[in-house]
Amino acid sequence: MQLISLNTWGGRAGKEKILAFFAKHKDVDVFCLQEIWSAPYEHLEGYPAGGLGIDHSDIMVYGMQEISALLESHTAYFRPHHLDHYGLMMLVKKDFDVISEGDVFVYKEKGYIPAGDVGFHARNVQFVTITTQKGNRSILNFHGLWNGGGKGDSEDRLLQSDRIIQFMKTLSNPYVMCGDFNLLPDTQSIKKLEDFGLRNLIKEYGITATRTSFYHKREKFADYALLNEGIAVHDFQVLSDEVSDHSPLYLEFE
Repeated sequence: MQLISLNTWGGRAGKEKILAFFAKHKDVDVFCLQEIWSAPYEHLEGYPAGGLGIDHSDIMVYGMQEISALLESHTAYFRPHHLDHYGLMMLVKKDFDVISEGDVFVYKEKGYIPAGDVGFHARNVQFVTITTQKGNRSILNFHGLWNGGGKGDSEDRLLQSDRIIQFMKTLSNPYVMCGDFNLLPDTQSIKKLEDFGLRNLIKEYGITATRTSFYHKREKFADYALLNEGIAVHDFQVLSDEVSDHSPLYLEFE
């Protein structure tokens, strides 16, 4: 099974560029995407969101529809975490039998409206469980808390990791979790997940950056792929495609 995880940056690197990326990789089985819009939030035009002002002319405000229309051989699952039109999307090839899908909130609650910067919105873990020849496998898609204070530990991020672990304890089959965690590799928030027994492929493969040239800050980590026992990895790499300020992660597993 092949998987690509990508924080799309809302399409700010250019709609044509990011759609060409998906067309190039259309045979990949599963996509885990972050920063997906399904409609504009016109009342938030100009508001700060994650340190950037919302400019609808610069965003793929119908990214959910445009990407899923391009990947017509996949089924799209959209799980917003701010209001109804912004959040996480997974696309799974129609060849696979998805037996369950949903999300669990791990920071604040669904419907939470932050004060000030919109980027302080609630956070959820999106999941699908797929039937395979070797048994069920779950895939978890995540975009971790942004707090405007870097990618180190905070009380909220530590609690977020605890809640992720609580959810993982409910899974009875092997699973993969990927996405933009907004964390540095040496944080206690990441260590909690490793101590729970998850393999951290970013560390295991010696990855030194998951950001592209669009990102100008010094700390080049944000994105991770973690998995528990029972998942055999065949390939893992950070792709060189520059279609966002995040690099795409590619994982091939049994």
